[in-house]
Amino acid sequence: MKGDDPLRFEPRVAAASLSGESDAEWANAAAPHVGAAFLGGLAIDEPTRTAARETVAERDREEFLPVDPFAFADEQLQALADAPLVAGLNVRSSSLAPLEQIAEICADHDAICEINAHCRQDEMCETGAGQALLSEPGRLAAQVEAAAQAGPAVSVKVRTEVDGVDLPAVARRIEAAGADVIHVDAMDSEGVVAEIVAATELFVIANNGVRDRTTVREYLAYGADAVSVGRPSDRPAVLRRVREATKTWFESDGTATTGATQ
Repeated sequence: MKGDDPLRFEPRVAAASLSGESDAEWANAAAPHVGAAFLGGLAIDEPTRTAARETVAERDREEFLPVDPFAFADEQLQALADAPLVAGLNVRSSSLAPLEQIAEICADHDAICEINAHCRQDEMCETGAGQALLSEPGRLAAQVEAAAQAGPAVSVKVRTEVDGVDLPAVARRIEAAGADVIHVDAMDSEGVVAEIVAATELFVIANNGVRDRTTVREYLAYGADAVSVGRPSDRPAVLRRVREATKTWFESDGTATTGATQ
């Protein structure tokens, strides 16, 4: 979808990244039902790649571990060049130089570069990547700035309910650093979406438990600009329900009171 504003995707439904599962083939399969798809997560520097290998060896978990993550990213995004959706790439890094390199690849493909401040695996957090970045907003802001300077739209995937983290404050910090999108895994704290909407001008994608009309309307009533589907993203029936609910909401110019679940 070259030349289009990545924040104007329609329908306002994204397929969310799933480690070791979300590749171009997965995105193309979801394309009839979504306006955006985030590939990844992809570990791009040696500490995060080592952590990914450890999670594969020690846990029942899949990871993308290509020999060359940058060539893999380029190949995967190229495979979506003609897909009727906005592509994104969710990446994990503990250092800036690899992030700058991957962001340039995203820019070349008009793809969103999504920084992963979401992964809570201990091995990944010990590298300073993933969820650990939420507790170090200065480092997260530096990653956002490095990615943004390369030219792509920048998203940050975050989660709620991290001890000691003021997520609206983090959102303001990343917005000032150049982020365009915040992709919020709301966990069991859906109301945080409304707090982030009130705190920033970021494009807000709400995630977690999005399955049907009720869950879609809850997040959109909180002010989210879009929703994303994670685990059921390979289930067309779920994607169709979410697409129709989202389309209906925006076509009717949804005006539910913030926090309502009409």
